[in-house]
Amino acid sequence: MTLLSALTGDPEIESALSDAAQLRGMLQFERALAEVSAEAGWISLEAATAIGVALDGFEPDWAALEAGMAQDGVVVPALVRQLRAAVAEPHRAALHRGATSQDVIDTALMLQLAQTFDLYDRRLGALLDRLETLRRNWAGVPLMAHTRMQVALPTTWDAKLMSWAEPLKRHLRSLLAMRQGLLVVQLGGPVGDRASFEGHGDAIAAGMARRLDLGVAEPWQATRDPIVALGGLLALIGGSLGKIGADITLLTQNEVGALLLTGGGGSSAMAHKSNPVNAEVLVALARLNAGLSGTLAQALVHENERSGAAWTLEWLVLPQMLVATGASLIVADRLLAQLRLGETKDKSNG
Repeated sequence: MTLLSALTGDPEIESALSDAAQLRGMLQFERALAEVSAEAGWISLEAATAIGVALDGFEPDWAALEAGMAQDGVVVPALVRQLRAAVAEPHRAALHRGATSQDVIDTALMLQLAQTFDLYDRRLGALLDRLETLRRNWAGVPLMAHTRMQVALPTTWDAKLMSWAEPLKRHLRSLLAMRQGLLVVQLGGPVGDRASFEGHGDAIAAGMARRLDLGVAEPWQATRDPIVALGGLLALIGGSLGKIGADITLLTQNEVGALLLTGGGGSSAMAHKSNPVNAEVLVALARLNAGLSGTLAQALVHENERSGAAWTLEWLVLPQMLVATGASLIVADRLLAQLRLGETKDKSNG
């Protein structure tokens, strides 16, 4: 899929979501758990130190991790076995004490999402700056409006560009607000009640949150509404960018000519064509995320305290949405840089 990734991929987001990035997050979890457990007096300081030494020098056996994933449906049991083998005795039992696989995976995901949100914030800000520059440069320039695909009444480029920018401003605010409720530690133990931490669970969760720069929350392993809400926001961002793409495909039509694109896509058979490739990609990615958001919503249906099926579904869908959203932001920036004013050919028919 390398060729398709050149069109619809996002290397930075893909790196943030990679196996290596997830492993780093899982190791950060185990380090924070050991350090805070020692502070709480639940494990010894010597055990926490031994765990830290093992984590510092850890080299994973990726083949064994893959085999463990296939066997257990989650990589953490195989990872913990490898880590315990690296911890000096008699401290091995202190590693991962009280925690369960979902604590590790979900908290690592939050660390990965924090990096992803940083990229989204920066790119949305850059897009809004570019739209504001266009608005200033094209202030007062007339544009024929269209309603229901028909010539309507004259308007200006100010209004068109504002209609593109305002939803993105809302999405940026929503993204900033979502950091508070979404990017939180997951620590519940085997059944999500923190009983496995023998009264230390709340203190350990709070200490881990401080160390990992995440928020504090009650265990949420079977309540995935924040994840599904993220999917909804990703669909909104993609849809708003897709609307820009759809507008541009129409405004660059030869019969309309309100916009010109520099560096449009070529045709193997028609040398005169300059296809609005980036605009079309925005529409395709918007439709992809709209469909995936509905699939992700089905991950809300967890049976009892944990669902392997719903959890696996989330793993399949959410990364695609994160990458598609990142790609949309890249493509939108590239598209806006291509825009030039044309000579509108539509005429009002009164």
